[in-house]
Amino acid sequence: MKQKGFTLVEVMISLFIGGLILGGVMFTYLGMKLTTKDTMTIGEIQESGRLAINIMQRDIEQVGFWGTYYDDSFTAINTTVTSKVSGKDCVEGTNNGSFPDLTSSSNFRTIYAETAKSTSELNCIADVTKGTDILQLKFLQGNSQYNGITGTNSTTDNIDYFIAEQEQASFVTGKYTPTNINATIWPYSHHVYYISEQEYEVNNKKIKVPVLKRKRLVKGKMTTETIMEGVENMRFLFGLDTNSDSKVDTYKSAADITATEWENRKGILTVQLFLLIRSLEPDPGLKIKNKKYILGEGETPRELSFDDNYRRTVFTTTIRLSNVGGNLWKI
Repeated sequence: MKQKGFTLVEVMISLFIGGLILGGVMFTYLGMKLTTKDTMTIGEIQESGRLAINIMQRDIEQVGFWGTYYDDSFTAINTTVTSKVSGKDCVEGTNNGSFPDLTSSSNFRTIYAETAKSTSELNCIADVTKGTDILQLKFLQGNSQYNGITGTNSTTDNIDYFIAEQEQASFVTGKYTPTNINATIWPYSHHVYYISEQEYEVNNKKIKVPVLKRKRLVKGKMTTETIMEGVENMRFLFGLDTNSDSKVDTYKSAADITATEWENRKGILTVQLFLLIRSLEPDPGLKIKNKKYILGEGETPRELSFDDNYRRTVFTTTIRLSNVGGNLWKI
């Protein structure tokens, strides 16, 4: 029996139809691949912004809490300081180091910020990105390490502590047993947040990535650690109580706050935090021309423009300092 094959026309039609189907499959695959990559990049930006805000928020919320110490200043009469910093301390302005300067007539600054004018700031930072804000915080964290009634004492060597005894305060380092059984002992922290750049090698190619860094007082030294990659810019606005009614009357940037306002620990009630988060790698398919991002509002907003193919998002939150103002101090 004679068998029939395909004619040339039939073969060509089959190849054409097959090509259309294959092209559709490839188009769908490439589209899904691009969508997946975009989704992952956006997810990474969202996660970086959320985590960076959460880390900083925990520290900022602790400012103003001094355990069972109820005075509103640290002086030579009510405070002793035996803790010291070896090497470069992070300090800017009067009475703004890791520990109170009891010879100063100015109040000890527990929160302070400035906009970097150069790559070297606060005596301890040499790699800050110019035009970004730096935030300095001093606070207590964790739980009291001492209970005079039960005799529990969890203090250890090389850790800085704050001893609160109602009208008396002490900054000490290492194991410590107070003579007052009503005293409380708290781990003491000094943190400085700032923006910098780090170099990484990806697929044998070196790239520079913006990062959020933190200087932290550890064993008497200000050490440096990277907190989050992709944080490109940072700005703060501070809500001030100017008439002592425990309500925010105005917001000021770091550059606009006076020395007196920094030293008034009852005056700063809230902190508005603005973070510009950038993708770690450029997106070749993304074309951005003069894209503007605004960090903060008011008379002097920080407006940033870019002509590149990086994805960016601005994150913002308002943090209340629960332990300042009319309720000083709150436990």
